[in-house]
Amino acid sequence: MRDLPWLLRMMRRRTRKGPAARYDVQWEPAVPVPGADGSTLLTDHYAPLTTEPCPTVLLRAPYIRGGFPWNYLYGALVAEQGFHVLLQSSRGTGGSDGEFAAWSNEARDGQAAVDWIRKQDFFAGDLYTLGPSYMTYSQLALAAAPPPEWRGAVAQVGLTDPYRFFWPGGQFALERSLVGGLGLFSQARTFRANLGAVVRMQMRLSGMLRRVPVIETYPTLFGGPRPEFENWLTSPSPDDPYWADADVGPAAAALPVPISLCTGWHDLAADQVIELYQRRRDAGLETDLLIGPWTHTNSLERGWAEVFGQTLRRLRGEAPELPVRVHVGGADEWRDLPDWPPAGVRPRRLSLGPGTLTETPGQGASSFRYDPADPTPSIGGALQSPTQGTRDMAKLERRADVLLFTSEPLTEAVEVLGPVHAEFTASTSAASGDLFARLCDVDPAGKSINVCDGLARIAPDGRTVVSMGSTAHRFRPGHRMRLLVAGGAYPRWLRNYGTGEPVATATRMVTTETTIQHDSVLVISENGSAEPKGR
Repeated sequence: MRDLPWLLRMMRRRTRKGPAARYDVQWEPAVPVPGADGSTLLTDHYAPLTTEPCPTVLLRAPYIRGGFPWNYLYGALVAEQGFHVLLQSSRGTGGSDGEFAAWSNEARDGQAAVDWIRKQDFFAGDLYTLGPSYMTYSQLALAAAPPPEWRGAVAQVGLTDPYRFFWPGGQFALERSLVGGLGLFSQARTFRANLGAVVRMQMRLSGMLRRVPVIETYPTLFGGPRPEFENWLTSPSPDDPYWADADVGPAAAALPVPISLCTGWHDLAADQVIELYQRRRDAGLETDLLIGPWTHTNSLERGWAEVFGQTLRRLRGEAPELPVRVHVGGADEWRDLPDWPPAGVRPRRLSLGPGTLTETPGQGASSFRYDPADPTPSIGGALQSPTQGTRDMAKLERRADVLLFTSEPLTEAVEVLGPVHAEFTASTSAASGDLFARLCDVDPAGKSINVCDGLARIAPDGRTVVSMGSTAHRFRPGHRMRLLVAGGAYPRWLRNYGTGEPVATATRMVTTETTIQHDSVLVISENGSAEPKGR
């Protein structure tokens, strides 16, 4: 064991995040740990300076040993609270042996890591798992054969089903695949090396997004071809062999080990996190859920106090008084609830009219022209770019390829707590088309901000349901509800070329006319017991 690097020692003294340290910390970098096939997986060990027995916390990912912020947030800050923390680089990354293959080896290599932990002198018999994003997947991959020493899991802003992560709504999620792929493929050992990869992508991204076909243009962002990215791009069906056995959701839903789940309203796979909570709740298994006003990338910055508080409760074997804690937008308040969605919510159907959103069924239709050569841009929502999260929709709403359906000013507050979706009767002049739908909050001055959204491929019969995820939001009196409809959100989703050709190799683009019948409706989950009204 050795002293922590200078930067971590300085940050623990001067830039403290979270509660006071209980112990000083030392570390041992690059410990060789055998993987499932005997190959070496490098692991950093952060240890509290104490002779008392302490639980062990395991985190595994391709980028976990890349330095800051993981060594600070998950190494030093967790270890100083009285835990042996192991940060392990996945196979073929961060100096570990073998070849990296996303999802494929995490279950068996995770089991091998647990086998090694059992034999260590520092192991006191209690194992926890922890981590955000890919680390959620790698820890829940253990659920198929849960180790008997496993006492709890903390799964943050993560995913359980890779297919639905990369193909939400039936269209390829381009931006998250590129940015997420950078984290997986750069395999940087140092902050400086990773920064160089980020700069390269920023400099080349706009040019790449203008060119086709995607299969030939993407390598410039990664410094060369990446088979994993190509597997994602060319596997559009959940039945494609690449996705076989990749979904760990069913095993995690039945896992008897307590799980703490954390996501953000603008996280990349919030729907999967909420779904896992609900499946475990229905099975009577111990689970708590935290949802903040965060995106995938800012949850550990803006939300660290809440996120770390939940982490420590689970690692200490504690449970919150109420299992659900959500941030309510519009009201800017936290709310503790016995369940999600809470009892008392009811579906409320709002009909579309010529620019209106009302209780009265509409007649007629509205249409827009979508040009994939000038695609409707993605602004706000579940992005990883600077425009992520809650944003002013003025620039987007001024575009000619966007339809707006807006309610009259509200006479009393409307609180939406739960899932939101839109039921469209739609048609397109092309062989293929998409519908992007977004719920917005418009204040008395006319400023419109995004609340929740989703995208779906237009069904052959025109009856198309767009799931817009879940939200907790209060529309104040005097505000208006707005449904924004477009033909896409690029590059969050890959633009629909209108031809029906495979997206990886398609080069031809067709401008389309999309028509929305006014028998379409927006369905919100209204909190019928919202108190106080009108505040």
